[in-house]
Amino acid sequence: MEPQTGKYRVEKSDAEWREELTPAEYHVLREAGTERPHTGEYTDTRTVGVYSCRACGAELFTSGTKFDSHCGWPSFYSPLAEDRVEYIEDTSLGMRRVEVRCASCGSHLGHVFEGEGYDTPTDQRYCINSISLRLRPADGAEG
Repeated sequence: MEPQTGKYRVEKSDAEWREELTPAEYHVLREAGTERPHTGEYTDTRTVGVYSCRACGAELFTSGTKFDSHCGWPSFYSPLAEDRVEYIEDTSLGMRRVEVRCASCGSHLGHVFEGEGYDTPTDQRYCINSISLRLRPADGAEG
């Protein structure tokens, strides 16, 4: 991903991101990589709370919009608010997909799909890498 200076609230140099993130986190968040399906720590969690960007801490999704899609990654039917994420057309695998990035720092989160027939209010599936997120449990919620 090319840095877009002045676009994001949180901007850091490549060296700063590499220092703060693990190699796996850096690969997904800053190089638009992906984690293997069914390996992420939040794929099957049911803990009540808020999911934030692992890179900058911006709140992105809530457990109330998380659902079981059985796709191998955590799935949400909507972000916390539309201004929390940005959408980029992705044709990297020879098909049209919509990449989802954190609107605060530009980090790659995953992709959003629609029209798949899930019984959700939006008929959308935000397929998000666990490694892109950090869950802050609600007071009293178990992890």
